[in-house]
Amino acid sequence: MTSRSLLKENAGILELIQRFLDPFVVVATGMMLYAIRFGSWDFSENYVFALIGVFLFCLAVFPFFDIYRPHRGASLWAEIQILATAWTVVCAGLIIVLFATKSSTYFSRIWIGQWAIAGFVSLVAFRVVLRIGLRFFRRRGFNLRFIVIAGAGKLGQDVAHRLAASPWTGLKVVSFYDDDPQMQRQAFEGIPVRGGLHRLTQEVAELGIDQVWIALPLQHDKQVKSLVAQLSHLPVQVTFVPDIYGVHLLNHSIGEVAGFPVIHLMESPLSGIQGIVKAVEDKILAVLILLVASPLMLLILIGVKLSSPGPIFFRQLRGGLHGERIWVWKFRTMKHHAEPAEKVPQAIPGDHRITAFGAFLRRSSLDELPQFFNVLKGDMSIVGRPHAVAHDEFYQQQIDAYMLRHPSSRASLVGHKLMAGEVKQERLKKWKCE
Repeated sequence: MTSRSLLKENAGILELIQRFLDPFVVVATGMMLYAIRFGSWDFSENYVFALIGVFLFCLAVFPFFDIYRPHRGASLWAEIQILATAWTVVCAGLIIVLFATKSSTYFSRIWIGQWAIAGFVSLVAFRVVLRIGLRFFRRRGFNLRFIVIAGAGKLGQDVAHRLAASPWTGLKVVSFYDDDPQMQRQAFEGIPVRGGLHRLTQEVAELGIDQVWIALPLQHDKQVKSLVAQLSHLPVQVTFVPDIYGVHLLNHSIGEVAGFPVIHLMESPLSGIQGIVKAVEDKILAVLILLVASPLMLLILIGVKLSSPGPIFFRQLRGGLHGERIWVWKFRTMKHHAEPAEKVPQAIPGDHRITAFGAFLRRSSLDELPQFFNVLKGDMSIVGRPHAVAHDEFYQQQIDAYMLRHPSSRASLVGHKLMAGEVKQERLKKWKCE
């Protein structure tokens, strides 16, 4: 038996052992809670049947939720979510059986509730310990999965680099395959390109390969389809790495719509529950900050009024959520003047329009304190400020995907300076091209 086949056999034994360890962990937790609750290890007949029933139920239910499929490289949180669903089904099954057999009165409800919570915590703790142990052994060459990559271009090299930098996944790249003659007989990340794609299907079996990762550009769709068709006759796992890294991504995610797998290339970073939590957090902080800063704001109000004639506050139309327009408030820092609607000239160092007191407010950013009222209204976030409408239109022409950076009017407070820096870089690129 070769070393690779031995490693695979050990991996299979490990997964089989895990199928039995999960129920043991759950039952052991229930037994400990019983001893703590009743002060004895002498289990009554009803509790013994309940423990055995849950053990068998876990054996039967857990595999249906893909708990034991390989989670190499997957996040612990994703595994915990699957585990929570499976454990909920087991607990619900126990409760249904108890009520259906009218035997619920023979059990302590406190014990059942504690077991439901502690059982899940124990399963999660077991998963954490197991992950730590597996990562330890995988770094030392055990429990590995051997991979070949179809495509030795930039995408394939990036895949190999990331896997090499993450030895804890236990995914080892053996070789590349690519039809490009210039790629063949080369090596990337110390991994050789063994030949064209036709050779890949011939050597998968003899090399003892577990997985084939397809990392070909999107324009090679015919090659991808042909390769998948050929690999469908072989006992290997085929993984497709989408060529989306050349696309400007922002908060991308993978989902499913009407049964179709889809990749969301760009979406709002503050949507769903995250948006609700952020809005509540903003309003609470805004109230606290306004209460603390109210004496200072009163002094600034007096200072603005004495510095030059005109209104105390300055308001400006800016871009908000979903393309809406919002009025943003600030303490006035310039001499009172009319501003053209179609063009909003930005202030520059030494600008004659800025008052002496206004310069101090700008340097300390105290002129933006009234914007916490915008936060209370729900127009803005504490960690950001939208740009003026005219500035949005200008930056949109200068910076790729600019509007996606603040789809909910929550651009970073440092965003204004960063945008200016990016505009300069874009201009330098254009000048070099010219």
